[in-house]
Amino acid sequence: MKKLLSLLVLLALALAQEVTLLTHESFSLNKELIAQFERQTGLKLRILKAGDAGEVLNRAILTKNAPIADVLYGLDNTFLSRALEADILLPYRSPEIGNLKATLLLDPTFRALPVDYGWVSLNYHKAYFQNRPLPKTPSDLARPEYARLLVVQNPATSSPGLAFLMATVGRFGEDGYLDFWAALRDGGVRVAKGWSEAYYTHFSLYKGDRPLVVSYTTSPAAEVYYSEGRYQEPPTGNLLPELSFFQVEFAGILKGTRNLEGARKVIDWLLSRPVQENLPTEMWMYPARRDARLPEVFRFAPEPLGSVRLDPRRMAEGRERWIEEWTKVVLQGQSPEAVRKARR
Repeated sequence: MKKLLSLLVLLALALAQEVTLLTHESFSLNKELIAQFERQTGLKLRILKAGDAGEVLNRAILTKNAPIADVLYGLDNTFLSRALEADILLPYRSPEIGNLKATLLLDPTFRALPVDYGWVSLNYHKAYFQNRPLPKTPSDLARPEYARLLVVQNPATSSPGLAFLMATVGRFGEDGYLDFWAALRDGGVRVAKGWSEAYYTHFSLYKGDRPLVVSYTTSPAAEVYYSEGRYQEPPTGNLLPELSFFQVEFAGILKGTRNLEGARKVIDWLLSRPVQENLPTEMWMYPARRDARLPEVFRFAPEPLGSVRLDPRRMAEGRERWIEEWTKVVLQGQSPEAVRKARR
């Protein structure tokens, strides 16, 4: 019995010394920053990647009664209300809150704290369009000659896919967005499961056959940064700012965490200035801290003028229906008229 108790104590201590961060596949931070966090806290940080942001949230909700992690990172404003309604997060007023941009504090209960922000946007491959005209308006994009060049992400499984869907709702309205998508469908738009598949498999910059892709306004800057001097100017550009969508990413402590103190330390660390200044060239988002410096390469990632910003309450009320309607029109081939009639 004493041996069993000793083993249980050792197991409990081991669990207390480890903290698990559940996040999306794009998560990346400087390894030295992670090592420094572990040295300073005595904790072992385990990073668990579980697909795109939508898939990560689904996994967190499905395992809420037996959490597989202590902290969730990568939840964005399109999914925020779903996470709050599912009641999977604990409130935490981090001492770093005062250093964050007030406009990003979208959860008054402090269960989800903003870590970074940016814009989901249309990117184009400059070489392909060197001697070809670009679409000049959002409506142009739905014309067959452009729709067949575009790859988007499924909004049911992808946060940029959902953000782009919401941008079309904001731009064309409840009555018009389905007509836009039906035109894209008929014109030959391709739908990928997530961002990585769309960008690295189908986008023509990476030998795919689609020179238009839903990505981020920072993607051109990232191409220059990672080229190691090959590019002095980005090989890609941002297009149609009217279809850009303002996105905020959050982190929160999962209910049922086995290491509450460790989880709080992870949140504070994510909001600390060293991490915030590393974020731009690791995950290509803007830092949530007011005092974080931006890297020089971000001159290739200007804020899109006229981007779409939807009220969180409107997104909460419409999100599931918009995804369902999108699925019926784009994947199942139903007519916008039939889908609109079914609302009544």
